[in-house]
Amino acid sequence: MTSSVSAQPAIGALPDDEGVRARVAFLIELARRLHQYGAAAPRLEQAIGNAGQQLGLACDVLSTPTSIVLSFSDPDGDGIAQLTQVVRIAPGDVNLARLCRADEIADQVANGSLDPRRGMAQLRALGRPLSRAALYATVIGYGLSAASVAVLFHNALPDALVAGAIGLLIGGLMVAGYGRPRLAAANDAIAALVATFIATMVSAWLVPLALKLVVLSALIVLVPGMSLTNAVRELTSQHLASGVARFAGAAATILKLTFGTIAAAQICTVAHIIPPDHSLPPLPLWAQWPALAVAAVAFAMLFQAALRDYPLVLASVFVGYLVTYWTGNALGTPFGVFAGGLVLSAGSNLYARLKHRPGALVREPGVLLLVPGSVGFRSVSDLLNNQIVSGSHIAVLLVTMLISLVAGLLFGDLLVAPRRSL
Repeated sequence: MTSSVSAQPAIGALPDDEGVRARVAFLIELARRLHQYGAAAPRLEQAIGNAGQQLGLACDVLSTPTSIVLSFSDPDGDGIAQLTQVVRIAPGDVNLARLCRADEIADQVANGSLDPRRGMAQLRALGRPLSRAALYATVIGYGLSAASVAVLFHNALPDALVAGAIGLLIGGLMVAGYGRPRLAAANDAIAALVATFIATMVSAWLVPLALKLVVLSALIVLVPGMSLTNAVRELTSQHLASGVARFAGAAATILKLTFGTIAAAQICTVAHIIPPDHSLPPLPLWAQWPALAVAAVAFAMLFQAALRDYPLVLASVFVGYLVTYWTGNALGTPFGVFAGGLVLSAGSNLYARLKHRPGALVREPGVLLLVPGSVGFRSVSDLLNNQIVSGSHIAVLLVTMLISLVAGLLFGDLLVAPRRSL
């Protein structure tokens, strides 16, 4: 991941003291790492502001998906910035293990048990490339998540197997895009095209599939549901620059995925690869429970959680899904999503208070099955296929679910106040 940094002194300057410079450099590196490992703008800004106070510095932070601006001044001064640092950085992905480690380093520096220079060196060491084992785990995570989500969508066994195989292929494509910016930019469209083309051929020549749901399951990890949710939450918390930018990025991803699926469908039509209209009977309802366990393990792999945190990730996924499932059946899907978001938000804040670790370990994996990214993908796909009524109806459902989920997360923060910003 590449980033560029520029610094410009404002009126006056911070004291020419090595200790102050080391603390400033540590905060800049901490902001960069938190951004890379998936911290949303409100939480990153609060985390850096709190860390700056503990280190005796006044630090104002502006975070967007592609940049961070940090302004440092003397806490006892006149409030005029003495140093402004701009960090240009690519959008980050959630990495729970490295996020937790960065949080531990920040705590150690804040309580004086670790020198800021050594802390900065340890933060920089976190930026090493992923190991071969982690890359393999990412590819496997794509496959397992696709297969398990296909079962949760109440599909047949062949649907789940095909979705899982396509998911493995997409995972390999995503890993191949690491360090290749031009390929990474086109990966979403390529993945959607490949998924649709393979699923259509299998359905036409081997076994009938629930085509749309198989393609959606295979692409589920790429659908930017979490980005949409974070964007709306940032907008509601008045982080307008970050919220608008994140929302635009999520919309662009949905458009690329939709283009890939439509292009593949048109190619298959021209080539006379026509799948049947019927599909096989779905798996029994009890199959969703083992599928949910597989999905939880897959999410732990995709979020790069440490092995010791796997039970916590599995528990958060089960709790979020069960609360949403039961309350949704009783009171409707929007209220179910609201209840799931509320329980996960309050639970993550409670975990952070009790264990002194980032609540993201509970919140991020648990919310993944609640985010309505697949609904947005279906809405845009229907609209571009001239299915105006269906697309509009699904778009309204998308807005309703987004509002419900964000409201649940916000009410969860009110129910149990977050002790830690992450």
